[in-house]
Amino acid sequence: MNNEKYIGLDVHQATVVVAVLDSTGKLVMESILETEAATLLQYFAGMRGTLAVTFEEGTGAAWLYDLLQPHVDRLVVCNPRKNALLKDGNKSDRIDARKLAELLRGNQLKPVYHGETGVRMLRELSRSYLTIVKDLSRVMNRLKAVYRSWAIPCAGRDVDYTRNRAQWLAKLREPGVRRRAERLYEQLDMLRHLRQQARRELLAESRKHAITAKLRQIPYLGPIRSALAVALIQTPHRFRTKRQLWAYSGLASETHISAEYRLVEGQVRRSKKVYTNHDPGGPQGT
Repeated sequence: MNNEKYIGLDVHQATVVVAVLDSTGKLVMESILETEAATLLQYFAGMRGTLAVTFEEGTGAAWLYDLLQPHVDRLVVCNPRKNALLKDGNKSDRIDARKLAELLRGNQLKPVYHGETGVRMLRELSRSYLTIVKDLSRVMNRLKAVYRSWAIPCAGRDVDYTRNRAQWLAKLREPGVRRRAERLYEQLDMLRHLRQQARRELLAESRKHAITAKLRQIPYLGPIRSALAVALIQTPHRFRTKRQLWAYSGLASETHISAEYRLVEGQVRRSKKVYTNHDPGGPQGT
């Protein structure tokens, strides 16, 4: 008798909705649990058979993966952007959990990599650095928007420099608008200070990983990009081929083609018009 169970978890901050299917796809159990480690471990400890579990990537996915991985036979953290079937038809927590279990049983889920703990510190510092950089860009854009709203040209980065700040503020005649710009400049100064701190911590942690020195030998990969590459890729062994690694890292060429075939004198010919995008930038992805 096949005693394999397929378990879908719809995870929320307060509760976890569980749907359990057997090997034939029959729903054998539904539960609503508190999102607490002890409660979840007690629930899975009471289950028998071969347990295959899935839930979507989210805020608490890393915590839940580390919690459940030693207690189940197979654990898949799936990519919610690839689960188009979850958006079809009625939607509720119970339905979502059941659909996840069905997709797991049919092997139709796109997994998100989890499991490498050796670079977790570097990964968290990388996330912190990237978040601060994004926030810094947003404040710069908001500052320029203030000047543009008053028909003041502000192309380039001259408006961001500290040495020109008094000159730019003098162009704002309205006191309220000038005060708003001053607040944005204060945010800019604070974020620049935080970015420098985050950069130093990221580089210090990256020096603990010998692979970063080797990555810096690749063109376009400096200290920061090398650290980010190690943090985001984690391990090259998660990829089946080197081409998958290149694509995930943003180092591969992307080709785009439309209307691939055409008729020439009654004969089907393949079009030679292919658009190629060479991206030497840093690593992309989750």
